Amino acid sequence: MTETTKGYVHSIESFGSLDGPGIRFVIFMQGCRMRCEFCHNPDTWNMGGGTPYTPQELLDKALDYKEYWGEDGGITVSGGEPLLQIDFLIEFFKLAKAEGVHLSIDTCGQPFTYDEPFFGRFEELMTYTDLILMDIKHIDNDIHKKYTMHPNTAILDMANYLSDVGIPMWLRHVLVPERSDYDEHLHRLSDFISQLKSVEKVEVLPYHKLGVYKYEELGIPYKLKDIDPPTAERVANANRILQTDKYKSLV
Repeated sequence: MTETTKGYVHSIESFGSLDGPGIRFVIFMQGCRMRCEFCHNPDTWNMGGGTPYTPQELLDKALDYKEYWGEDGGITVSGGEPLLQIDFLIEFFKLAKAEGVHLSIDTCGQPFTYDEPFFGRFEELMTYTDLILMDIKHIDNDIHKKYTMHPNTAILDMANYLSDVGIPMWLRHVLVPERSDYDEHLHRLSDFISQLKSVEKVEVLPYHKLGVYKYEELGIPYKLKDIDPPTAERVANANRILQTDKYKSLV
């Protein structure tokens, strides 16, 4: 890797408060292979789009906001799926860590594999990474494939690996009526999360329709148009089953 390595960025949020601890400079990378029915950022799917940056160019842009981060904030790289641009992330994180920046990755985990060359690169990236924010879309593999077009095996493998090596995780689960909001599946997900050793936070994210207009603009059929967001009671039920309160004292 050299300074000519390019990363392709969909957009940037300079004062993010929902993507890791403190105030974050959030970078949304372009490109994702998954096709989750409830995705609210379909405009990040295209692998060929985005604005190109070198690692140093992007870091210089982020560091302009460093004074606002305080002790807890830093940089979060999200997407799309940032791990699809892992060579760029390694170079970018190496430079950012040299500046003492707290670094998070928000990922679905789907690109993870123990196969080389990815795994060696992933291990290197983790040496610079302070926190992983990770979605587990659905615990049932067959249902996961139906609603995202990919299995969940790589995602669960990545969560288990991060647990084994002690990388802190914040886990998220999008609660979608008629998709993921069933007690049976929530209990199975809770059992999986409970055996992980480095989980610091678990969040239930209620499904919403804020991204529907993007599908209309892109000419992509929206498959959940007849599904409403979950009720407050179902969100509370999911929080109870996933034991989200258990983790609140850890962050």
